[in-house]
Amino acid sequence: MGVTRQKHAKKIMGFYKHNFQFREPFQVLLDGTFCQAALRNKIQIREQLPGYLDGAAQLCTTRCVIKELESLGKALYGAKLIAQRFELRNCSHHKNPVSGSTCLLSMIEDGNPHHFFIATQDQDLSNKVKRKPGIPLLFIIQNTMVLDKPSPKSLAFVQKLQTDQLVPEYQKQSIVDLKEKEGLVKQEGEKRRKRKRAGGPNPLSCLKKKKKKTQEGQEPSAKKKRRKRKRSR
Repeated sequence: MGVTRQKHAKKIMGFYKHNFQFREPFQVLLDGTFCQAALRNKIQIREQLPGYLDGAAQLCTTRCVIKELESLGKALYGAKLIAQRFELRNCSHHKNPVSGSTCLLSMIEDGNPHHFFIATQDQDLSNKVKRKPGIPLLFIIQNTMVLDKPSPKSLAFVQKLQTDQLVPEYQKQSIVDLKEKEGLVKQEGEKRRKRKRAGGPNPLSCLKKKKKKTQEGQEPSAKKKRRKRKRSR
């Protein structure tokens, strides 16, 4: 095993141990394509994988994977024999088996609580696994097993987690309080505006005041006329 490849794997394993709590023994779910590639390239999975991952590993598969290999006949008979040596993990397809890729995807739902690795040569399955954070992916290139680097989804998840941890809890609570206060201020402002509109001057009262002014304005003019008449006599 090359020193560079070993360092590469050790660095990636550190990422998953630190950020996603992976612990020994590492549980590795294998499908038929991985078993077939190992057979073709003469790779002893049980002996070589623990050394590559630098820790004990439990090799496992599902009944759906075994059923799929059986349905493919003699071409994958050797891969089926390899898969049958691994531990079986219970899936939800006892009565109605599904394809190996569909079954393995169902095993890593809800955040991969059992901390499974996925070992496959299926490119479509690999792409779907990369869309989920925190799932290590293994594949074979020529005659070597390779642990894929963390996916962008895993890196983004860890970055968000670290950002959240940088903000203390009391600051998070203060932010929530400030948002609530802002909402209350807006409501009070709306109430005040409505009160101002409702408390405007009464147009009827204005009309009455105008009538009084006109009556008061007529009285002095009448007095002036009377005085003039007295002087003329």
